[in-house]
Amino acid sequence: MDNQNPLGHFLKACRTRRDPIAFGFQAQRRRTPGLRREEVALMANISPTWYTWLEQGRGGTPSKEVLNRIAAGLRLTEAEREHLFLLAFGHPPESRYPSSETITPRLQRVLDALPTSPAIIKNVTWDVLAWNRAAAVILTDYARLTREQRNILRLLFSDSRVRHGQKEWERVAGLVVSAFRADIARAGDSQAMTKLVDELCQSSAEFAALWRRNDVTSHGEGLKQLQHPDIGEIALEFSTFVVESRPDLTMMVFNPASQESQRRIEALIAAAQR
Repeated sequence: MDNQNPLGHFLKACRTRRDPIAFGFQAQRRRTPGLRREEVALMANISPTWYTWLEQGRGGTPSKEVLNRIAAGLRLTEAEREHLFLLAFGHPPESRYPSSETITPRLQRVLDALPTSPAIIKNVTWDVLAWNRAAAVILTDYARLTREQRNILRLLFSDSRVRHGQKEWERVAGLVVSAFRADIARAGDSQAMTKLVDELCQSSAEFAALWRRNDVTSHGEGLKQLQHPDIGEIALEFSTFVVESRPDLTMMVFNPASQESQRRIEALIAAAQR
């Protein structure tokens, strides 16, 4: 039955798990646990009959506004709200990512626990929000940059040092732009993203050409080869992880891909600490 009406069954499951008292309703004389359909309809400001049909699979597809009102009325978590939209429309809701540009001290300690593996945390516009010492030594000394300069796309297309450090700049640039486009599609368009794309198209003909290609790819893992000015060529395997409860943040960890790269990185980090 779930396969025949997944949206209705999910709504019913969410409704029956809610405590009526927590929503200001009396808990007496209830034959079944949770909220009544009429109570959900009241909180969402919709017709009780139509909400009943929705759970029964007869109400048709609700609008995004109505679905948001139902989600708010049931006090769904962000994960539940996203699942609700996926069932109704086949895609997540528009981005409602938090605007905070800080991370928790606990998350920073996760980065710092990787002494020889460069690690960063970026947001959906590819701004680097946090990094560890290995990232500052091997990738870029982000502390010396302004907030606007700590952007992977800006660095890749406008910083000559970053560009020359990429062994295969053209390939890397293409992958970064296509992965950025995929991130925009998942997050939903925003004024900040549009502004960044317009800026990069104006400042870099190479970015503009790659953007017009409309390529899309993921950047979950791969191999990054760098030509470091102090230790020469190194190879890094990178993996990306979405931060739980913060879908706007991604952690990228770069592990040495060979013993020689490991040795060179360790030596450079040790020298930087003297």
